[in-house]
Amino acid sequence: MERFDQKVVVITGGAQGIGRCLCECFEKAGATVCSIDIQEGCTFRGDIGDKATLEAFAQQVISQHGRVDVLINNAPPAMKGIDQCTWEDFTHALNVGVTAAFYLTKLFMPHFTPGASVINLSSSRDRMSQPQTESYTAAKGGIAALTHALAVSLAGKVRVNSISPGWIDTAYTVYHGSDATQQPAGRVGHPMDIAHMVMFLCTEKAGFITGENICIDGGMTRQMIYHGDHGWSLEE
Repeated sequence: MERFDQKVVVITGGAQGIGRCLCECFEKAGATVCSIDIQEGCTFRGDIGDKATLEAFAQQVISQHGRVDVLINNAPPAMKGIDQCTWEDFTHALNVGVTAAFYLTKLFMPHFTPGASVINLSSSRDRMSQPQTESYTAAKGGIAALTHALAVSLAGKVRVNSISPGWIDTAYTVYHGSDATQQPAGRVGHPMDIAHMVMFLCTEKAGFITGENICIDGGMTRQMIYHGDHGWSLEE
């Protein structure tokens, strides 16, 4: 594992799932981790869909550490569909999933160190959908596009990339049967599959990578499925 000694790493949505895994991995690698979540268990508790909360969090990070080496915008928006999602629900999802990533990057701009990295967590839903997922899907598509916009605006100062996870089981469940075999990789993903890529993108080994959206989904979005494939049958 790469070392991140004396690095300041900021992570949103760090209380559980992929975010918790990222916090633990960076801490083990020697980094000072500053995390925010609406749940307990992070260095700052608050709703990143709120402007004042983001400003208070950023102020705390800078007052305590004076700089940021890595910013990981991981906090997930709520998933609600067009049948039930209200204006307020949809707006809040975009605030959490897109606006917060933009605003934290803006707040930290004067404090990013040379070679700093921003990683945005999108989703394979940025290119495919299930019914009734509009709020989440729109936010994930937005953060994927925001990534290349920021990469160009911050060229020469900060590298900005995004990762689009597919099915990631945060409980590290080992699946058998069709759940596993339908995946070209032969299994369902787990948080470390994402953490390994995040940490790589934050190192000098990835110094020529910026503006990219890397899909980590076991190959699912590259697989065409027809009648008779992987136990799936077309019913007329």
